[in-house]
Amino acid sequence: MAALSVSPLAPASQPVLPKIRGVRLAGMAIGLKKNGGRDLMLAELAPGTTIAGALTRSLCPSAPIEWCRHALKGGKARAIIVNSGNSNAFTGNAGDITVAETVKSAMALIGCKAEEVFIASTGVIGQPLPPDAIAKALPRIAKNLKFSGWKDAAEAIRTTDTFAKSVTRTVTIGDTRVTINGIAKGSGMIAPDLATMLAFLFTDAAIPADVLQKIVSRAVKRSFNSITVDSDTSTSDTVLFAATGMAQNKTIEHLNDKQLKPFRRAVESAMVELAQLIVRDGEGASKFITIKVRGAASGGAARRVGLAIANSPLVKTAIAGEDANWGRIVMAVGKAGERADRDRLGISIGGVPITLNGQIVENYDETPVAKHMTGSDIDIEVDLDIGKGKATVWTCDLTHGYIDINGSYRS
Repeated sequence: MAALSVSPLAPASQPVLPKIRGVRLAGMAIGLKKNGGRDLMLAELAPGTTIAGALTRSLCPSAPIEWCRHALKGGKARAIIVNSGNSNAFTGNAGDITVAETVKSAMALIGCKAEEVFIASTGVIGQPLPPDAIAKALPRIAKNLKFSGWKDAAEAIRTTDTFAKSVTRTVTIGDTRVTINGIAKGSGMIAPDLATMLAFLFTDAAIPADVLQKIVSRAVKRSFNSITVDSDTSTSDTVLFAATGMAQNKTIEHLNDKQLKPFRRAVESAMVELAQLIVRDGEGASKFITIKVRGAASGGAARRVGLAIANSPLVKTAIAGEDANWGRIVMAVGKAGERADRDRLGISIGGVPITLNGQIVENYDETPVAKHMTGSDIDIEVDLDIGKGKATVWTCDLTHGYIDINGSYRS
């Protein structure tokens, strides 16, 4: 597949991620990508690091997903190993053997338990890897581990991404300053639950694994599970969050600890930013779309209505064509399967009210809406006016570029 130009929705610059105590990273090429780019990431974590995560709900999960599901029960981590170019999914027992060999090599290299090694893979489905494809490369990549290895690591997990995705936050827990860094990949096969996406977050905060898991689960719902590019859920979706504890903040015993509030907000903010970066790199995307739904029967209902709009090919292609066809939004609301009243529905685009109480507003002028549609950031608001539920989801438009990319993905 030919090299992709950088998405027009990409940020002007990427943050420089600071060092985090207890985290060393590296990224290198081992021949899994046809373009010869970096395709293996290793993160070495300090002893005592806790971990939490969220994994795909696909019923055809990859071998690494099955392993992580088992390993997460232990709540401890010493290594995260990620490869791109091959998802090690739908590879049967051969995939399990590759994971086992990778884990064994990491155990010997780092000196840890099997359940402290986490694996993630992304790329083509159904192509078995040699058992030692990754295991034999670990001693080499380990020589490149460094506290400043964030850029190489972010590059190594990319597939059809046109730019690396990273975020950083600094907050305090009590009187202790802590750092949160995150990297992610994702561009296509993006829809909850999660997406064909990988995200890895790290902090030097000391957070028990059970509390960290609750933080991750809540933040994922409002971030990675609130985005869609094409409605397709991957076999390999993985979010992992490791806390080294080296900041030595005051002990956290439960989720509602007051001193944890700034940290929780920072985690959600970081995950939302990573999620939005994934949408901004949607395959073939030319417009970033924010859909806000309010007045639904519940928060979950609002989210489902929002995703029905976001996943509609008719809505997405209308936006790609800069057509202010709000009737397609009405259609999507109606098919969502959630409570809706035709005669109470309100729709706005670009802050301009279009319908109110189930009818087009009096003296509606499409001119400002049409102008808004020519921009790169599109805002849609829907008011169901039947309850207090609200949600925000993010998506992108659907252009011919999506076909071009996916029609040649394996070539």
